[in-house]
Amino acid sequence: MKTKAPVAKNERLDVTIADLTYQGMGVAKVDDFPLFIENALPGEELTIQVTKVQSHYGFARAIAWKSESPDRVKDVDKTYRQTGIAPLQHLAYPAQLKFKQHQIAELFSKDHQDVDVAPTLGMENPTQYRNKAQVPVRMIKGQLETGFYRQHSHDLIPLTDFYIQDPAIDAAIVKVRDILRQFEIPAYNEISDKGVIRNIMVRRGYYSHEMMIVLISRTQKLPSQAQLVDQIHQALPEVTSIVLNVNAKKTNVIMGNVTRTLYGKPTIEDSLLGLTFAISARSFYQVNPQQTEKLYQMAIDKAGLTGEETVIDAYCGIGTISLALAKHAKHVYGVDVVSEAIEDAKVNAQKNHLSNVSFETNKAEFQMAKWQEDGIKPDVVVVDPPRKGLAESLIDSTAKMGPKKVVYVSCNPATLVRDVARFQELGYDIDGPIQPVDQFPQTPHVESVTVLVKK
Repeated sequence: MKTKAPVAKNERLDVTIADLTYQGMGVAKVDDFPLFIENALPGEELTIQVTKVQSHYGFARAIAWKSESPDRVKDVDKTYRQTGIAPLQHLAYPAQLKFKQHQIAELFSKDHQDVDVAPTLGMENPTQYRNKAQVPVRMIKGQLETGFYRQHSHDLIPLTDFYIQDPAIDAAIVKVRDILRQFEIPAYNEISDKGVIRNIMVRRGYYSHEMMIVLISRTQKLPSQAQLVDQIHQALPEVTSIVLNVNAKKTNVIMGNVTRTLYGKPTIEDSLLGLTFAISARSFYQVNPQQTEKLYQMAIDKAGLTGEETVIDAYCGIGTISLALAKHAKHVYGVDVVSEAIEDAKVNAQKNHLSNVSFETNKAEFQMAKWQEDGIKPDVVVVDPPRKGLAESLIDSTAKMGPKKVVYVSCNPATLVRDVARFQELGYDIDGPIQPVDQFPQTPHVESVTVLVKK
């Protein structure tokens, strides 16, 4: 029997916010029926208007505050919330760190697992940290603009200061935008599937300050390409690489499969934990270098290597964790599904004079099964999967190999909880507290390091 929701659309109510969701929205309960409210913080009393009612939950908007949280930050720019760039900017930073610790603990307790979660490792300056930007380009009132989409829409809000990005990247985007305007290069129009420039991507080395500009285009060649490239590298002396990426498909996917270097090198270099890395346009590289060093150092320390171990790094990307581990291990095997990332990883191993590493292009779960059949016996397995977490077959292959330790670097607490439960069924237990690391300040995302040991 369908029960009727205790609230109706457009109804006004006075509520107290009980908690925050994993997306950073306030939660108020009316007869145990949850309402999700943007820009509301725990403990606040407010008047709300219900905007949408589903069978088990609803959404509302805040109309007036009767009391405010002591953790509320006042001088926020609502654009950053509208675009989803900084959905937690209205929450004081120490409270953001507590929220992330609580988020992990809460998910484990819902799964009836009693775990210890350490306080989140934060940043001294929790803004201006991103070393990579991907911004959409659109025509607005006949002029090419760069900015960010309003949440849940494709309406571009023009922006020049992105708050959480390296300011040198923000400045570079404006210069590239102005040069594209000067050459009257039209932005892509997704409705008519016409126009040229879809997105601008900028990467900048945190230590090296080398900069890469990637122009993502619908067309194989840009109008006035040679002059355009010349202007960009004159306007931005830090630029060591200008790349054209062609994406001719009618799709929401940002990058296409064709990448051509128009100026300089196809990669930029940066360092991490004292190692040098070449980073190409399409390769994955963590966007918060300061926190990545803390995260990876934590993973290495928790692996407890003595120099005698065989280690597998599933989801190795361009070899960032693999090479850091290789300095302390006998041999490291890395796997990643992106072939360009594996090419970069091999180059990076040579750059850092490390020969005790082997890299394979494959889906992690397939390669793990193959290594298991080949009789490879790792002492430690490190996993750093995407948000969807680990394939069940990968967990099974890992358990069959019987490593003493699995170090799980997670970017999604929900899939971490699920995967840990599977490891526990196969004879592994959590060792020590889970360590959250704030890779993405001002947003609800949290990374963490969990160690599992064989019983």
